Amino acid sequence: MPGKIHHVPAGCALFEEGDAGDTLYILTHGSAEISSPARAVEPLGPGAIVGELGLVAPGPRPATVKARQDCEFVAVDARSFQDIVRDNPAFALEVMRSLARRLPATPQG
Repeated sequence: MPGKIHHVPAGCALFEEGDAGDTLYILTHGSAEISSPARAVEPLGPGAIVGELGLVAPGPRPATVKARQDCEFVAVDARSFQDIVRDNPAFALEVMRSLARRLPATPQG
């Protein structure tokens, strides 16, 4: 899978609410959680996709992703995303499902 690997120690954030974002991440090892004042905590396990809104509408992150255990995330930028989707169209559907599920909990500016 293309993309830089990010190792995030337990208790540390992959990104925080308000950070600039234009990349999605796939959790490959460990467990994490998404949190923001506008939503309940959402636990994440291997295979979870986070930050997908950044590919569609780059800008401030609407939530924080924090590692519960030591984690490994693979970064997927817009160009890598296009390459993955060309080879595996089902991945685009998975990203859209994730986005659709989380979007109602995202504060609108």
